[in-house]
Amino acid sequence: MSGPVRVLIADDQALLRTGFRLLIDSVPDLTVVGEAVTGEEAVELTLRLLPDIVLMDVRMPGVDGLEATRRICAHHAAAGTRVVILTTFDLDEYVYAALRGGASGFLLKDILPADLLTAIRVVASGDALLAPAVTRRLIREFAGRDEPRPALAEDLSGLTPREVEILRLVARGLPNPVLADHLGVSVATVKTHVRRLLAKLGAHDRTQLVVIAYETGLVAAGEGRFGPR
Repeated sequence: MSGPVRVLIADDQALLRTGFRLLIDSVPDLTVVGEAVTGEEAVELTLRLLPDIVLMDVRMPGVDGLEATRRICAHHAAAGTRVVILTTFDLDEYVYAALRGGASGFLLKDILPADLLTAIRVVASGDALLAPAVTRRLIREFAGRDEPRPALAEDLSGLTPREVEILRLVARGLPNPVLADHLGVSVATVKTHVRRLLAKLGAHDRTQLVVIAYETGLVAAGEGRFGPR
């Protein structure tokens, strides 16, 4: 990526927007290109400014951050934009709605300033992340569901056996080097397989691949380590 990572801040609290702007603009590789007060404004500014990252609050007047995330991630013009949900509420329904809507990250607002800057860089580089506490809650929810898991759906019917294997390993949180070693292939080959999985499943990033793997029953909680890349 040439030039600084371009960030849009969407939050209805002026004090928080100012704080985020001062923090982000304090480093040379990141810059704030705009601020939104509502979800609707966040969508409009995203489509006009095409930022690399949108820091999205959940609770905003009118269109909330989850619906704004869904609209942004579904719009072809914003294909290069990644959304990071920032909230004080680590409630499960927010996590699932955000991830299904295409969010590439979910962080709590009590994150340390340095960690927030790192998170922006991680997502801008094409990775995805979740706060560790949120990850644990996500897995507990999948493990605690009483309803039967769906059969491996048509969503996965177009995958090759190798791609199904890689999806299962990605959902267990294995980083690319470990994945490559496990499969006996190069890291570049793993990256190619992951890109094909994203395209075939219509997923925005690896986080959505994890959700798909769990929701289709391909992976069950407790099968292996799950965590950030």
